[in-house]
Amino acid sequence: MKRDQSNQYRKAIHQLIPGGAHTYSKGDDQFPENAPAAISHGKGAYVWDVDGNKFLDCSMGLTSVSLGHAYTPVLDAIKEELDKGVNFQRPSYIEKEMAETFLSLITKHDRIKFSKNGSTATTAAVKLARAHTGRKLIAFPADHPFYSYDDWFIGKTDCNKGVPEKFSDLTVTFQSCNIDSLKALFNQYPNQIAAVITEPEKPHCANCSCSLSSQEYLQQAIDLTQSNGAVFILDEMITGFKVDFPGAISKYNLFPDLATWGKGIANGFSFCALTGKKEIMDLGGILEEGKEKVFLISTTHGGETNAIRAGIKTIEEFKDKNVIGHIHMVGNELIKNVKALIAENQVEAFINVIPCPWMLAFVFKNKAGYVCNGHRTYFMQQMIEENILFQGIIVPSLSFSVNEMNHFLDGFESSLKKYKAILNNGYESNLKGTPTKPVFRKYN
Repeated sequence: MKRDQSNQYRKAIHQLIPGGAHTYSKGDDQFPENAPAAISHGKGAYVWDVDGNKFLDCSMGLTSVSLGHAYTPVLDAIKEELDKGVNFQRPSYIEKEMAETFLSLITKHDRIKFSKNGSTATTAAVKLARAHTGRKLIAFPADHPFYSYDDWFIGKTDCNKGVPEKFSDLTVTFQSCNIDSLKALFNQYPNQIAAVITEPEKPHCANCSCSLSSQEYLQQAIDLTQSNGAVFILDEMITGFKVDFPGAISKYNLFPDLATWGKGIANGFSFCALTGKKEIMDLGGILEEGKEKVFLISTTHGGETNAIRAGIKTIEEFKDKNVIGHIHMVGNELIKNVKALIAENQVEAFINVIPCPWMLAFVFKNKAGYVCNGHRTYFMQQMIEENILFQGIIVPSLSFSVNEMNHFLDGFESSLKKYKAILNNGYESNLKGTPTKPVFRKYN
């Protein structure tokens, strides 16, 4: 495998871009040393690095590419739109088309606002909740990793440098999937919580041992939040267009006050959205003369026509091709086969499968049975040697077919055998470079 161009790129990039990338999850500290430093292009379920090496892409643009890289129907629709221009002094006609199209999927919400990234949408939801309730505190599950790069969230993580305490003190946390924990929070801060924001599902929910099902918990959390005069925000950034179409809001027949949408809804193009009830969303409007205005989302590129067209075409493809059915079928087949390979190689105690069909995940342990990042990095290293770009998860897309499944399973089996061989002696002498590090950590 050639690596000359990757090595040159890696040496130069940190002198140009802090962190070496624009998303910390793509940084060098998140991959083993043999990982490609930069991607040249992608097609379907594959990407090519700057040296021309071809890899099966397991996380598909951090789960944002739901149909496939350079997916022809989406690209053709975008090319046609590009000939008309991409940004104007007034709104483009396509903004109305997208608003009607997206809201037709979420019949319980009346309004939509576009953005270019998820943090903008979640922070807008938080601002609306505070404006609607007149309260300050925002609650989110402490065991969920990410909701925004803005102060209200980041100030509550280990990466809180640069965030004044007076901002982070306005955020409180509870335990996800624990209705009693949320009740205790409302009791602790009566009439002070403006909003509860939570993802509806995580991959580990597939192994859930909670007393309530996801649907029961979410419905109770919504009822509890609203009965306490707070706003419930359902964050579908990851679950949207994965757990169902459009998401958990339809899968569980939920009626949150607001919902945020992003990864996967425009096949990797930069289109995100906030949807919600009109009585809350209209606080960001301009029609009610004399009413105090909420400066909600104002983004020059929010109405960029090519990304909006990508979103509309992605919705059409999801409707026409039963994309949800396909990715769940692929996910379940992978779950069945990787479990069989793990059992066959007698490493069930050291590699655990989180059997989530829309985001199959793995936990890697050392010989003592403890979760070990070094062992996980070693497995990633071996998968990359099999031309599989792997970070411990696999997110099926419409482009993931039998050939891709066989490629993954062959590489997984080969890596399993090597993993089993190093268990007794540890990973240290077999890992090139250092283990990956958590994104949310206090020190580099």
